[in-house]
Amino acid sequence: MTHVNPDPEPERTSGLEPGGGVPPGETPPAESSLPEAGPRQPDTRQRGWGKAPLTLILALVILIAAFFLVYALILIL
Repeated sequence: MTHVNPDPEPERTSGLEPGGGVPPGETPPAESSLPEAGPRQPDTRQRGWGKAPLTLILALVILIAAFFLVYALILIL
């Protein structure tokens, strides 16, 4: 990877006075960005539900359904 100097070159940038100043009414040159600057950002994409939470929820639903099924059978008999 090559390093790119983010500072503008005064001899090739229009609108700069000698010494690097900007005359009144002139827009200063834009700052270039460095793609390698800053810390690496963590991957924050969602990956969906994990297997353990889905298994626990499914087991709880089956347990509650079985309870009400047995309760209904006891009331009928």
